[in-house]
Amino acid sequence: MELKEKLISSFMAFEERVDVTADLHDIRTSAIKNFENKGFPTKKEEAWKYTSLNSVLKNDFSVFPKSDNAIEFADVKKYFLHEIDTYKVVFIDGVFSSFLSATTHDGIDVCLMSSALTKPKYKMVIDEYFNKVASKDESLTCLNTAFALEGAYINIPKSKVVEKPIEIINFSTGTEAALLVQPRNLIIVGENAHVQIIERHQSLNENPVLTNSVTEIFAKKRAIVDYYKIQNDNLEASLVDNTYIAQKEQSHVSVHTFSFGGNITRNNLNFYHQGERIDSTLKGITIIEGKQHVDHHTLVQHATPNCESHQNYKGIFDERSTGVFNGKIYVEREAQKTDAFQQNNNILLSDKATINAKPQLEIFADDVKCSHGCTIGQLDDKAMFYMQSRGIPKKEAKALLMYAFSNEVIESIKIPELKQRITKIIAMKLGVNMGFDL
Repeated sequence: MELKEKLISSFMAFEERVDVTADLHDIRTSAIKNFENKGFPTKKEEAWKYTSLNSVLKNDFSVFPKSDNAIEFADVKKYFLHEIDTYKVVFIDGVFSSFLSATTHDGIDVCLMSSALTKPKYKMVIDEYFNKVASKDESLTCLNTAFALEGAYINIPKSKVVEKPIEIINFSTGTEAALLVQPRNLIIVGENAHVQIIERHQSLNENPVLTNSVTEIFAKKRAIVDYYKIQNDNLEASLVDNTYIAQKEQSHVSVHTFSFGGNITRNNLNFYHQGERIDSTLKGITIIEGKQHVDHHTLVQHATPNCESHQNYKGIFDERSTGVFNGKIYVEREAQKTDAFQQNNNILLSDKATINAKPQLEIFADDVKCSHGCTIGQLDDKAMFYMQSRGIPKKEAKALLMYAFSNEVIESIKIPELKQRITKIIAMKLGVNMGFDL
C-alpha cells in the first residue's frame, strides 16, 4: 500500500483514538479531504520543481509509533542547550516525555498541544488561533492538520518577558523500521511580550524518519519573537517544516534557520503582516555535502504600510549536494512605504554541487524600497593565496573564508550560548579547529 492510501485509511482509526470537539473534527475532516485530493507534492508543481520526495516516500512508515520508548538524559544531553537553564518541551517518537521536559504554567503556558486541543479551558484560544494562519492548500500542511495531536503549545501573556529560552526538541529513537512524525506547534506571544525559542528535530538511529512539522506563530502588538531552527540530523532523516507567522502592528519576529544535516530538508517559511511598523527578519546558513538536499521557500506578504523585512541566506555546498532558494516578497497595493530586502549568497565547493535560486519581487505599491540579490560562486583564489602566503595552511584558510562568509548571520544570534554552539557545529562541518574557546 502506498503511503498516501495508508494515511487516508489510518485517518478514521486516528479519530477514534482522540477526544475531539465537533469543530476540531470538522477541521480534521476538511484537511484530510484536501490532502486526498492533492496528494504528496511532486516536481510537476512549480514550488517543488527542484525537490522530489519520491526516494523518501517509498519507505513503509509507521503512522502510530509506540509510546514506551525511554531515553536517558545523559545520552541526549549534547542536543540540549545545557549551558544555561531553559524550559523544555521534549517528544520521543512523537510522544511527550515528561522525564526530559521542563514545562511551566507559572505566568506563562509552556505545555502540550494535546492538552490545548482537548481541555475546555483552552477552547477559546484554540478556536481563535488553531489552523487560522496555516495554509489550507499546501498538501503536507493539510496532512499535518488532519493528524494534529501533539506538539508544543506556548502562550505568553501580555507584557511578559520570558527569562529563559524555550527548547522544543523532537527525538526519533529508530525503534520503528521507518517512522512518520507530525508535530504541531502553536505559539501565541501577547502584546509587549518577548520570547526566545529553539526548535530541533533529532534522530538517534539510522532508520528512516520523515518529520512533517507545522508551526503557527502569532505575534501581537509590539511583541518580540526570536526563533531558531537547528537542522543537523542523520543522513536517513528527512524534514518538511512549514512555519506560518502572523504579525500585528509594531511586532518584531526573527527566524534563523541552520541547515547542516539530514537527507532532504524543505523549509517553508511564511510571514503575514497584519498591522503597520512591523519588522520581519529571515536568516539562514546551509552547509551540506554528499547527496544532501536543502530547499528554502520563503514568503513575506506586505499587506500594510510602513513595514520592513530583511532576508539573508548563505549556502555552502560540497560534493553532490543540492540547494534551493526560492524567496518571494509580495507587496500589496496598500503597503506603501515598504522597505524589503532579500539576499542569497552561495558557494559551490565542487563542480558537481548545485544550487537553484529564484528570488522574486511582486510589487503593487508605488512608494516602496525593495531589493533582492543572488550570487553563486567559488572561494576567492586571491584571498586563498594571500592567506597561504602568510603561513596559514590551505585547509584552515579555506575554512576561515567560509566562516567569514557565514559570519554575518552568526553575529545576529541573540543567545550567546547558542551562538557558541552554532559556531562549533560550523567548525566541525568545515573540518577544522577554528581556535574558539568552546
